[in-house]
Amino acid sequence: MSTLSVNQNKLQKRLRRLAAEAVTDYGMIEEGDKIMVCLSGGKDSYTMLEVLLHLQKVAPIRFELVAVNLDQKQPGFPEHVLPAYLEQVGVPYHILERDTYSIVKEKVPEGKTTCSLCSRLRRGNLYTFADEIGATRIALGHHRDDIVETFFLNMFYGGTLKAMPPKLLSDDGRNVVIRPLAYCSEKDIEAYSRLREFPIIPCNLCGSQENLQRKVVKEMLQSWERETPGRVESIFRSLRHVHPSQLADAKLFDFAGLKIDDQATPRFLNVMNV
Repeated sequence: MSTLSVNQNKLQKRLRRLAAEAVTDYGMIEEGDKIMVCLSGGKDSYTMLEVLLHLQKVAPIRFELVAVNLDQKQPGFPEHVLPAYLEQVGVPYHILERDTYSIVKEKVPEGKTTCSLCSRLRRGNLYTFADEIGATRIALGHHRDDIVETFFLNMFYGGTLKAMPPKLLSDDGRNVVIRPLAYCSEKDIEAYSRLREFPIIPCNLCGSQENLQRKVVKEMLQSWERETPGRVESIFRSLRHVHPSQLADAKLFDFAGLKIDDQATPRFLNVMNV
């Protein structure tokens, strides 16, 4: 990469700093970890890999990185792009060939969205492969905006208050998933991707669908951000500062057990005595 301008240097430093903060805050990486970096060929995963490569150089602990791409056998998929890039940057890698494309096309009726099934198949294959290569962490490229979008998707369409955690244990307890870009904005990642001229590979299976619920939510959030800059960041901060007693989930807070404390000190003065 050529010499960076002042703004470009600030962008790179900001992404690196925010990723390092997220990794530290959630204890994403430990000494001796082998991290399987899931590389799709999109802007997010390329940025994540570069950020982790930098962190590997400057972190006070040692950890291993191995890139893994799941070749889903989509028609026209440029199989040479990722191997060429990874060999250029010197990252060990595996190309995992699994024809999930045919399964999705067979199971999902024409006109219906394919993301849900495609995601489950992709996740299952990657989790299994992580076990095979002895990976202790699986790194995914989801960023702050993905997390906020998922929060609204679950709330609007699923009736649940949840998003994507920066770090999680898989349902079977066998894999730890980390999202190092959890604090990074999509806007910064897009700008960095253009700066680095990553060889982007579009998703022909689901990326072109126009009726995705996620796209509707994304457009809503982008509209809010134009009207009130900083709103998405504020929403994300709220996910990090949850007060169960101020919500309505009786499983998280004992509302039924609330009692008056006769010994409590009044918090507010009686206005008649002021």
